[in-house]
Amino acid sequence: MPANRIEPALLVILSGVVAAMHIGKMPVAIPVLREALGVNLVEAGFLLATVQFAGMSVGVLIGTATDGIGLRRSVIAGQLILAIAGLGSMWVQQPETLLLLRAFEGLGFLLTVLSAPGLIRQLVPLGQLTPYLGLWGAYMATGAALALLGAPSIMALIGWRGLWVLLAALSAGMATWVSIAIPSDARRRASMAASSAPSAPDPWWQRLRLTLSSKEPWRVAIAFALYTSQWLAVIGFLPLVCEQAGFSKPAAGALTAFACFVNVCGSVAAGRLLHRGVSARHLLYVGYLSMTASAFLAFHPLTADLSVLRYLAVVLYSAIGGLIPGSLFAEVVHAAPSERTVSTTVGWMQQCSSTGQFFGPPAVAMLAADVGGWHLTWVATGACSVLGLILSAGLASRPAGGVERGGGRIRTVPGGR
Repeated sequence: MPANRIEPALLVILSGVVAAMHIGKMPVAIPVLREALGVNLVEAGFLLATVQFAGMSVGVLIGTATDGIGLRRSVIAGQLILAIAGLGSMWVQQPETLLLLRAFEGLGFLLTVLSAPGLIRQLVPLGQLTPYLGLWGAYMATGAALALLGAPSIMALIGWRGLWVLLAALSAGMATWVSIAIPSDARRRASMAASSAPSAPDPWWQRLRLTLSSKEPWRVAIAFALYTSQWLAVIGFLPLVCEQAGFSKPAAGALTAFACFVNVCGSVAAGRLLHRGVSARHLLYVGYLSMTASAFLAFHPLTADLSVLRYLAVVLYSAIGGLIPGSLFAEVVHAAPSERTVSTTVGWMQQCSSTGQFFGPPAVAMLAADVGGWHLTWVATGACSVLGLILSAGLASRPAGGVERGGGRIRTVPGGR
């Protein structure tokens, strides 16, 4: 079938990249919005933080909802919401209206990305699952890097509204593509009727209680928050650090985009290594330890006069640190306490991640302001990594291939919604 020229699981990943581009467009658009709409610094901060605030407030509830209404439906609904919010920018005249649309974008983003790991799990044979989940772990870095690289040129040509409408068109196209190329929730359920999948989802409150009363979802979610908080703090302030080191603004933007994009390499590598039998625990060890060492090189006063070395250390920080999201997204589908709570568990992971992203960068900024520079940033990121190592040590061991037996559960490809 022509619509299936791309594998359905890869289409789900591409959908996540498109959703991430909506999030990544805002940092580079802020200067333009300040001129066009008179957005002040406080309003700019809210525009940047709205998605993280939504994620840390209701991520687990939205994840629970997607478990109930169906994963494919949630992806389509999320992309349509992103499209509608983007088209709404054509009538924006006040910052408050843009902030309201940004909140809708946050809802669309969460519906799209919280459903994806569970949907990928349903679409991919068990033996091929980990490479795809490793690819999924790179969706945010890929979308953000594409937005960082492309948005300035697009806005120079067609303005910020043109960028919003262009991304809206991408989301509308993605919703259409997903609806055509991926079997409906009902069809997948019927085709997998011979499996052990339950015939109907449990009530939402039971799925929520089961998830939050289990240890593994907490462990994976907090480990992810300890990663995202420090990664966003370093990458988010990298343009400023580069400018302070003497780079021009265009050069600082390009250097930041590259440092963001290399994170994809680590996530993809994690999926391949997990597929070959390397344990997630060991990959997490490597990721957290490398982030500690490279942050030391990037920010310690000993390297103050070595700008190239510092930048290369940040690239290493992001690239090898990418092993962490790739490993944790593969781990989270096994950490879910039941087949019906995968999206709920991913929602809890997203909620903790958003909390880390919301508080991590301001904490690093306050530390830099208090000590008069960035030279102690490695201490803050190192503390996150140490806690991440402790949590990683407690992760349950997974047999090669992703099948887990224990506690009365056998992990297989779920029959799904």
